[in-house]
Amino acid sequence: MEDILLSFAEANVVWLIAAVLIVILVLKAVKIVSQSEKHVVERFGRLRAVLGPGINLIVPFLDRVAHQVSILERQLPTASQDAITRDNVLVQVDTSVFYRILEPEKTVYRIRDVDGAISTTVAGIVRAEIGKMDLDEVQSNRAQLISTIKTSVEDAVDDWGIEVTRAEILDVNLDQATRDAMLQQLNAERARRAQVTEAEGQKRAVELAADGELYAAEQTAKARRVLADAEAYATQVVAQAINENGLEAAQYQIALKQVEALNGLGSSAGNQTVVLPANAVDAFTDAFSLLKGRKP
Repeated sequence: MEDILLSFAEANVVWLIAAVLIVILVLKAVKIVSQSEKHVVERFGRLRAVLGPGINLIVPFLDRVAHQVSILERQLPTASQDAITRDNVLVQVDTSVFYRILEPEKTVYRIRDVDGAISTTVAGIVRAEIGKMDLDEVQSNRAQLISTIKTSVEDAVDDWGIEVTRAEILDVNLDQATRDAMLQQLNAERARRAQVTEAEGQKRAVELAADGELYAAEQTAKARRVLADAEAYATQVVAQAINENGLEAAQYQIALKQVEALNGLGSSAGNQTVVLPANAVDAFTDAFSLLKGRKP
């Protein structure tokens, strides 16, 4: 009976050991990779496979995960490098680069310090590109410069399995002497623009004054033309009346004007003595006779 119990206990131990070994083998064979990583698997020191996100199987005790590489986007620390422009101005450029690893098998076997290598590459490219440009072009064409730097860095790091997602020029700093010279130039340019603006204002004022005088002259001429037209029309009416009624109509108009004039002299304010010529009475006589003749 004791032998049976001993055999049964030994069998249980064997099964237990086997179960433990199976669990260990399963744990060694199954690799779960997160979405933000890729795992590089080696077999006897050589590249075996690259495991992507999800559940992956490897051969236990033969394969091992040698590198766990994050594929998240990374930002290099802000780097400053000196560069000389085409017009011999020393500038200090602050740059920042963003990248991500696409092929970790290239990254881990071809480059030791990824960040350092990219920083060195960016510094050389920035110096080379700025050396092709004047200072004014560096300041005004920053977007184009950034695009050129990004493209050049991408070409340089292509063999490392890296994608450069963005490159930024954070600042372009100048030495104090250059800043003072640029400030003087800026002040001179502002003064020139102020003088030009003032001259243009004075010119515009003169133009407006001339336009006003021209407009007034045109209106005066127009008024004179209207008055001349009215007088011409009145003359035409009188001429027509003379043509239709003869000399009597003209004499009637003249006599009427004489009576109105004398009446105005007599009705003026104050005590006045009006001296009339001898033929004035004849004018009254002619006027009254004509007026009586015109009455129905």
